[in-house]
Amino acid sequence: MATFPPLPPHPGRPAHAPRGRWWQRNWVRHVALITLLTLSGLVILALVRQQTGTEGFLVGLGLAVLPVPLLLAAFRWLDRVDPGPWRNLLFSFAWGACAAALIAIVANSFATRWIATTTADPTSADTLGATVIAPIVEESAKAAAVLLVFLFRRRDFTGIVDGVVIAGVTATGFAFTENILYLGTAFGTDQLTGDRGFTSVTAATFFVRIVMSPFAHPLFTVLTGIGFGIAALSPDRHHVRRVLVPLTGLLLAMGMHAIWNGSSTFGQYGFFEVYGVFMAPAFGLLTWLAVWTRQRELRSVREELPVYVHAGWLPPSEPFVLGSMRARRLACEYARHHLGREAARSVARYEAHATTLAFLRHRAGRGRVGPEFAVRERELLHELWLRREVARPALDYAARRTAPPVPVVVPPWPPVYGSYGTPLYNPYRS
Repeated sequence: MATFPPLPPHPGRPAHAPRGRWWQRNWVRHVALITLLTLSGLVILALVRQQTGTEGFLVGLGLAVLPVPLLLAAFRWLDRVDPGPWRNLLFSFAWGACAAALIAIVANSFATRWIATTTADPTSADTLGATVIAPIVEESAKAAAVLLVFLFRRRDFTGIVDGVVIAGVTATGFAFTENILYLGTAFGTDQLTGDRGFTSVTAATFFVRIVMSPFAHPLFTVLTGIGFGIAALSPDRHHVRRVLVPLTGLLLAMGMHAIWNGSSTFGQYGFFEVYGVFMAPAFGLLTWLAVWTRQRELRSVREELPVYVHAGWLPPSEPFVLGSMRARRLACEYARHHLGREAARSVARYEAHATTLAFLRHRAGRGRVGPEFAVRERELLHELWLRREVARPALDYAARRTAPPVPVVVPPWPPVYGSYGTPLYNPYRS
């Protein structure tokens, strides 16, 4: 019987390592961030309520919230292959709804007033503010959330899908606050003019912003997210690419935003022309790209995990099961039905860790991770081993329900970074 050394302890700060300064501690950063978002939320709430009135604010809030669950569900569905932490999504939505919206309202108002005062032409100032100032300010404010997650939650930001999800959720929060403002203002206008029903300004605003284009802001900002996603896939040594690609995505987002805002200046039917010729095809193309990327991630799971079958970490059927969303759902349902909700959550965590492991190996094979690969790989394998007794019966059931009746052939993969040698090191296999 071969013997192997035990798993190394979880890497941590040595006992003799000096403590960082107080402002470098995680809890200080978290408190500062929560305080910033809370203050931004209170200020934006006061500003919106001041412009719409209490009744207009409540009407705008009730109408603006309608597309939010659908958009969040769509982005969460896209992220199901390798789901990111909820805290990242919560931060992104809060940043878009509070901080980014506050920056946009203050900066847009200041810039528009300055242009109007300088040129003595309020009409041109409003047009210039909508088509030039607003796209630059708003897309930059939303991109800040993507940048923060990219820099400080790098382990959770590994590819294009992560960029799309973070950017889309941020823009959903921003659009939510902006829609409250527009719908509440429209309701106030109707109160003054006495308009009601389908001919009212509120109905027209609801149709344009909630029915026809709830995806507009997410569509713009997703271009920035794709740029950061490509940067996350680039090796660390490609410094220029990792800077230029996100900037290119941001510029494209600004350009698309400017065209959309400028549609009202293109004539009576400018909005519908831009919508049909530009926005709808762009939305379809980016939706296809996101779904295609999701399918490619599943294919990577099926292609990368068999090496761990060869080493004895996984049963032969698991790469297929973990690379199929239907099979993964069946495994969770089986665990919930027979063992309870806690077991279902354990199976879901097993699936998530296995997916992260496959992506880690995929990036390592293309030179996109450093020497920390071995430590991270051991952490993930250990997490799988801790949950194997609960997860494997459920995954085996899902395999019998979905897997094709063909033998699994495992080729001799070369080692990655020489971490455990060939075959892959497994201290639990006798």
